[in-house]
Amino acid sequence: MSNYPPPYQQPYPPPYQPVQNSTSAIISLVAGILGLTLFPIIGSIVAVITGHMAKGEIARSNGSLGGDGLATFGLVLGYIGIGLTVLGVCIFGAVIGLPICFGILAALTSSNTHSMLLPVLLAA
Repeated sequence: MSNYPPPYQQPYPPPYQPVQNSTSAIISLVAGILGLTLFPIIGSIVAVITGHMAKGEIARSNGSLGGDGLATFGLVLGYIGIGLTVLGVCIFGAVIGLPICFGILAALTSSNTHSMLLPVLLAA
């Protein structure tokens, strides 16, 4: 028997543990999907807010949190939902508002209804 210590051996590497996804990233993705389906305005706004929160949280975690792709996809869906909402409001305004404005303008410029319509519009 020898008095020398046993040769040094490397310890086993720790078992692989997957990186946990950010909760805000998951909320952003779910809200983005809901913003395009069931809750158009609120879901899209929540998706954008929580998506940006998740991006910052993931960046500050130094690799201990994942879900950057989920947060990005939630942000994209949220911004698409907000854009579609704005576009819908503009189209609604053009389809409904412009004919009303042109009708009022035509009524005001018409000689036979001018005396009856102008006091009604001014009273409202």
